[in-house]
Amino acid sequence: MYSDSNFQVQVDDLISTIETLRQDTVNRKIVAIAGPPNAGKTTLADLISGGLPKSSVVSMDSFHLDNSILIEKGLVARKGAPETFDFFGFAHLITRLEEKKEIYVPAFDRKLDKTTNCCHIIPYSHDVVIVEGNYLLLDEPNWRDLDALWDLRVFIDLSVSQIRKRALERWAKLHIPVKKAIQWVENNDLPNAERILKKRLPEDVLIKA
Repeated sequence: MYSDSNFQVQVDDLISTIETLRQDTVNRKIVAIAGPPNAGKTTLADLISGGLPKSSVVSMDSFHLDNSILIEKGLVARKGAPETFDFFGFAHLITRLEEKKEIYVPAFDRKLDKTTNCCHIIPYSHDVVIVEGNYLLLDEPNWRDLDALWDLRVFIDLSVSQIRKRALERWAKLHIPVKKAIQWVENNDLPNAERILKKRLPEDVLIKA
């Protein structure tokens, strides 16, 4: 279903939905927020967590393979594509999150382009974990198996033209030269986005970016 076109209303509705969802069990609820690159997944996850007591955020980006491995595998030019993540490490973490235990999770530093392990704590008391990432609803081998782990599936809808504009703005903020940024967006960000938009499993909530 589509939420209201007003973004703040969409956020409030989603918080209310999650609040209702977490009342019916002692286990943690795992909420997936998926969407193409630069759709605003991190922003939405942080807004929800900020309005939802006892909730934490986990990013799929923290399972990027290190650049040294991508170079070895010949995948550095495709960084951000599904095959450039530690899928099985990520899936294992999600299964661990279902139990209410204190868990340490990694984080990805975009400026340093590097992952740091055991960077954040998911406290025992937190009964909602919001997981955000491009491929959480990807209908491809391995990735589609994640669907059984989500208690709520959210997808952020964004046009290809909006994705391109936002991607270029993001690279500009990171002081990437314009020519290099355009080349990366056209050869990497947009193909990844089209793959996500064309091959996705059904969502429970569709958010208009």
